[in-house]
Amino acid sequence: MTSLRQLEYLVTVVDTGSFTKAAELLHVTQPALSHQVRALEKGVGGPLLERLPRSVRLTPMGRAMLPHARATLADAERARCAARQASGLEAGELQIATVYSVGLGVLPSALRVWRRERPDVDVRLVEFRHADELREAMAAGEADVAVGPVPPDWDGPVRELGVEEFVVVLPIDGPREDDGTGVVDLATLADCAWVHYAPGNGLADLVDQACAAAGFQPRAAVRTEQSAAAPMLAAAGLGPALVPANVLPEGFRGRVLRPEPAIRRTLAAYCRSTPDPLTSAFIDVVAGECTLGSPHGNP
Repeated sequence: MTSLRQLEYLVTVVDTGSFTKAAELLHVTQPALSHQVRALEKGVGGPLLERLPRSVRLTPMGRAMLPHARATLADAERARCAARQASGLEAGELQIATVYSVGLGVLPSALRVWRRERPDVDVRLVEFRHADELREAMAAGEADVAVGPVPPDWDGPVRELGVEEFVVVLPIDGPREDDGTGVVDLATLADCAWVHYAPGNGLADLVDQACAAAGFQPRAAVRTEQSAAAPMLAAAGLGPALVPANVLPEGFRGRVLRPEPAIRRTLAAYCRSTPDPLTSAFIDVVAGECTLGSPHGNP
């Protein structure tokens, strides 16, 4: 029977790339570590690791098993924390995963309320560049709850939070593409060099798709990893930027226009399985603090 210890040994060997380093980190002898890994391999019916002269690499069986091993260990840790919390030994920890733009625009107000109501609950926030990375991390058990774009083909609970609207940012003293209406057709910006996002950032895909729908491929004047930097660079005159409206700070000094047609995405909180009471309470707070539009109507 596979044990948590065996899974921990496997994950540690993979993460360190060495049986010797893993044994030191786990405070066990290398023969004992090797014995447990061999027992795990025997139990699953084949090799999980290929022993190289100076490192190790996962076999196809090992690559298939690793994400499940990580998820099992994460679940076990959350179970331990829940039990200790119930016994009054600790206040607990909430692990939240999100994408950069949501961590900047949607979560701060919810986390402020959460902290005020539950000051003894530690919060660990993990941010990802792309919604696909967020979904993969959640599937691997790396967090209690994910907050981001609605994940496709998700088996666990999903609670829609609302519709996030995107706006175009331009310098306040630039040409008036909107004719004073506050609305801009993206096609009129086809000849501009844009403030774009770095490859791998999920917003880069969104900008490319929106511009393609308007009939052009955006040319980048500059690319940034950070969602917060894009509106600032656009306001400074480097080019138009397409950004979530909720990331703009109060008093933002730039011209903000609504694209026509509107560009929106639905955000949600989702879990791998039925959320525990602490996670459910956090989802309620996020839903209550969300100032997004209705997911089934106009924002």
